[in-house]
Amino acid sequence: MATDNDAGDTTASADDDWAAAIAEQKSAAATPTAVETSDDASRLFPKLSGTGPGDARNDIDLILDIPVQLTVELGRTRIPIKHILQLAQGSVIELDALAGEPMDVLVNGCLIAQGEVVVVNDKFGIRLTDVVTPSERMRRLNRG
Repeated sequence: MATDNDAGDTTASADDDWAAAIAEQKSAAATPTAVETSDDASRLFPKLSGTGPGDARNDIDLILDIPVQLTVELGRTRIPIKHILQLAQGSVIELDALAGEPMDVLVNGCLIAQGEVVVVNDKFGIRLTDVVTPSERMRRLNRG
């Protein structure tokens, strides 16, 4: 059973994870070779990778306000169309995820974190429990 101290430790751990991710991003941005090692990124975004004219740090500001689709995935299932046609108010659809299992947080369809459901001011939210590092996200993008 979790205690108040356990909850504080989880929050501190999540904060430490965020701090580590931010530090990793800053160190990657401060080292031009870290960006230049990704040939695909350099080719696709020459201004951001420092291979084109202009300062890469100023150019990154151009994309910071671009909205992206953030999705929290509770679970999935496959059902035949005949069952979909039978759905009515109060119907229950069983999902493949187990109760209490972490939920995936996706940005434009790419996994960036996992978390647990919380209620804040009568609204649902998600507390991030595991954040994918920026370097791992780049590896996943290059594989896909």
